[in-house]
Amino acid sequence: MSRITIIGAGAWGTGLAIVLGRGGRHEISLWVHETEVVESISSRRVNELFLPGQIIPHSVIPTHDLADALAGAGIVVSVMPSQHCRRLFEKMHPYLRSDMLIVSATKGLEEKTLMRMTAVIADVVNGKQGGVRIGALSGPSFAREVARGDPTAITMASKDCELAETVQREFSDPRFRVYTNDDVVGVELGGALKNIIAIAAGVCDGLGLGHNSIAALITRGLAEITRLVVACGGRQETMSGLAGLGDLVLTCTGGLSRNRSVGVELGQGRKLAEIIAGMRGAVAEGVFTTGAAVELAHREGIEMPITEQMHAILHQGKSPREAIHDLMTRSAKSETAFSS
Repeated sequence: MSRITIIGAGAWGTGLAIVLGRGGRHEISLWVHETEVVESISSRRVNELFLPGQIIPHSVIPTHDLADALAGAGIVVSVMPSQHCRRLFEKMHPYLRSDMLIVSATKGLEEKTLMRMTAVIADVVNGKQGGVRIGALSGPSFAREVARGDPTAITMASKDCELAETVQREFSDPRFRVYTNDDVVGVELGGALKNIIAIAAGVCDGLGLGHNSIAALITRGLAEITRLVVACGGRQETMSGLAGLGDLVLTCTGGLSRNRSVGVELGQGRKLAEIIAGMRGAVAEGVFTTGAAVELAHREGIEMPITEQMHAILHQGKSPREAIHDLMTRSAKSETAFSS
């Protein structure tokens, strides 16, 4: 039986633990930040704080100790919030081995450096002898639906074909299908940037706008995500796949989307600080990613009007209704012009 370590026991980390722990194929070590979550899983086999109602297999062993969590692991899956990634990998560094495969399942950008998560991890651990092999896992995957066994398809991205195929083999089962992709830039940026568009979709819903508005927003959101992906070295066709269009549609329309929910409340007039305070420790990555995305777009010379308006709402106090008005009254463009 192989050992897989998951770092982070929020909803998505717990959902992955349930998937990988079912059927007894793997022993799963789940590193948990919150002591009450360790107690909840150990005594009741449920993560009451982040994923209530979903039974966690006995093959999943929770721990608050990083050294214990990483001991003997062949695959390490990082599922922490993006802004904690560097700090946690600095703590994990002494316990990592060069033969481990590292899978980043966090969808975000580091605010200060604008780095994707695999780049952050590589920046911290590259000193390991022989280097550490890293890939990114992304795609349309609400944790609650994954945990209850709804059919789900995601993408494992890495330039290392052997790593991608190993993860595909070890993670796949009849209810969780893993595809492979070598476009790490596209897969990671698609997963990070769609959260911003989901906030915008929620704003439209909160303002009482209809399906026309959401459809236009998703379509034009995909266009601006694709522009930035290509400018950063990713491939346009990746944005037509699971980590692009698939994840974007899910996050913009699904009721389980935290980013969309933040947007809904913003559209209804609530303040961001009040919304975040009510999330009980859960994270809407798009709130952090928006600022980094605006900076990255400026650096690459890419126009991202939806992202810029969401940044203005989230961080500059702009009213949601004014932001939507400004999007609709921009100068006329050609739909097919890639720079529009």
